[in-house]
Amino acid sequence: MRPATDLQRRVNPFRAVTPFEPAGDQPAAIDELERRVEAGEQHSVLLGATGTGKSATVAWLVERLGRPALVMEPNKTLAAQMANELREMFPDNAVEYFVSYYDYYQPEAYVPQTDTYIEKDSSVNDEVERLRHSATNSLLTRRDTIVVATVSCIYGLGTPQEYVDRMVRLRVGDELDRDSLLRRLVSIQYTRNDQAFTRGTFRVRGDTLEIIPAYEELAVRVELFGDEIEAISTLHPLTGEVVRAEEEMYIFPASHYVAGPERTARAISAIEDELAQRLAELERQGKLLEAQRLRMRTGYDLEMLNQVGFCSGIENYSRHIDGRGPGTPPNCLLDYFPDDFLLVIDESHVTVPQIGGMYEGDMSRKRTLVDHGFRLPSAMDNRPLRWEEFVERIGQTVYMSATPGPYELAKSGGDVVEQVIRPTGLVDPQVVLKPTKGQIDDLIDEIRQRTDRHERVLVTTLTKKMSEDLTDYLLEQGIRVRYLHSEVDTLRRVELLRELRMGEYDVLVGINLLREGLDLPEVSLVSILDADKEGFLRSGTSLIQTIGRAARNVSGQVHMYADSVTPSMQHAIDETNRRRDKQIAYNAQRGIDPQPLRKKISDITELLAREDADTAALIGGSGRSQSRGKSPTPGRGRGSGGEAGKHAAELAGMPAADLADLITALTEQMHTAAAELSFELAARLRDEIRELKRELRGMHEAGVR
Repeated sequence: MRPATDLQRRVNPFRAVTPFEPAGDQPAAIDELERRVEAGEQHSVLLGATGTGKSATVAWLVERLGRPALVMEPNKTLAAQMANELREMFPDNAVEYFVSYYDYYQPEAYVPQTDTYIEKDSSVNDEVERLRHSATNSLLTRRDTIVVATVSCIYGLGTPQEYVDRMVRLRVGDELDRDSLLRRLVSIQYTRNDQAFTRGTFRVRGDTLEIIPAYEELAVRVELFGDEIEAISTLHPLTGEVVRAEEEMYIFPASHYVAGPERTARAISAIEDELAQRLAELERQGKLLEAQRLRMRTGYDLEMLNQVGFCSGIENYSRHIDGRGPGTPPNCLLDYFPDDFLLVIDESHVTVPQIGGMYEGDMSRKRTLVDHGFRLPSAMDNRPLRWEEFVERIGQTVYMSATPGPYELAKSGGDVVEQVIRPTGLVDPQVVLKPTKGQIDDLIDEIRQRTDRHERVLVTTLTKKMSEDLTDYLLEQGIRVRYLHSEVDTLRRVELLRELRMGEYDVLVGINLLREGLDLPEVSLVSILDADKEGFLRSGTSLIQTIGRAARNVSGQVHMYADSVTPSMQHAIDETNRRRDKQIAYNAQRGIDPQPLRKKISDITELLAREDADTAALIGGSGRSQSRGKSPTPGRGRGSGGEAGKHAAELAGMPAADLADLITALTEQMHTAAAELSFELAARLRDEIRELKRELRGMHEAGVR
């Protein structure tokens, strides 16, 4: 667990800020979960139906418990959604986002059958990398921290003790030799760059040193008088505007894999010993090619470690750098949390199996690399945690799902906390069984009834080919329909769902893309074709999740087309009817009239479209095509997005034409950030673009060119 430090000066209590109060089943669920956690129960299950406000329940629970929390999600999209919701509810606390920082990742691999070596190739998202550093920084410096993460949090990360030990502490009045300070920054992976001032770099101007920590958007200025620190301040890295004065500042390493000279020397010695043993073993086996390959590759890495203290693929030597024994688990994000943290596993029926399956998938690839001389055996200790190692590192856990899995149900003894009453009074949809004979004609008739009422329809099929054929047939019948391909990129998926809600088309056909995470209040009918074909797509869990897609509409229905009722179908129908009966009784007892869910149709695609139209009206053109090929690199901007950080005062001397070019370039950067799912960065860019547009409009009104 996290090392004991004196850094935790921020002790703000969690305070949820929201215009809503707990309603429906939420008050009882929050009370019961709090009671169980305070009583010391290790495992609690929240069975939360779709649309009952599980995210808000988690927020209010964390507020009451007052403990740091880790919320694990099954994918980046749900993690981003949860992080945004929690940030809105906890504006005064640290809500962090920790996911894999790779936009693209091709792991190192070897295919013996074709003698093909695939070198590691990746594209790192700078903004996500900053957020990862921000998460560990918050965990080490404040108690009021919530981290929303994917299963990447069980992968190896540098040891937190070394991360703390290598930090640079700056305090006004301390005596510190300037050159020694610069050497310390270099030793923790900061680079000097007096021209391009970017995150993870520092620059020196006489006795003034400026640093942009790897986890911050603002820079730190340190002013020296001789060997004494005279002043410390945080400032905007582009404008130089001082934001606030500081008395004390901590600069954490720019890499989670950082080691001091002594630790590096020990690691080099251990790597050399292992290399000698492994070479002797390979030579005894007659694997001379593998031995030569390993000698050359490892020798180069050792030279780099000797010279600069770092090498490409340094994570493969993490066992030696950490001083761990063979087979021991690596440090990971969980080790940065205090002992009393609360773990919330969202969509636990998916996330728990994910965690359990990560180790073996990673290990099979690395065994091949080791066997053929591409890596030392110790590389296999740079890995995700095994399930039992994960369990050892966690404490009290809340599993959250509309369909809890067998593991969490067993751990809680089947005693779950239910949250099935919706604050809106909406009830689960009615499930209607229909025969497969004539199912397409019946489906078309049902679609026309819904479109006459301006409602939407989801249709799930078993195969991609069937989805394509059905889409083509419905189009021939004059129905406005789209198909959600598995190859469709993520941003286009968001656009398709928004277009469905806007009524640009009426029917969406898909396979397994219609289960978790879709929030479509306009959908009043979900049609499940071939519901009696047992399998993953028609399991009890999958069917319940699919049924939930119609639970946000007052007149929601689910039609199952089947010739027989399978055990999975029966389970899904029985569970839906149980919840539905409970919801109807609750409404009747309190005189609640179910209200349709009115959710604003607003997302990143709407934001982009509005900005494009406004830019075109202001400076001409599309606002996007003009800037092709000349936009700043996404994620490189500081503050609120690169050059956009300039304030009106600094822009006063800029010609209108240059200002228009800057707006165009930043609009392109906003699009690129959105395409890479950096929605937070895209939103910040939008805000800064608007500031620039206000300045340009003022110049136009004043007749300035």
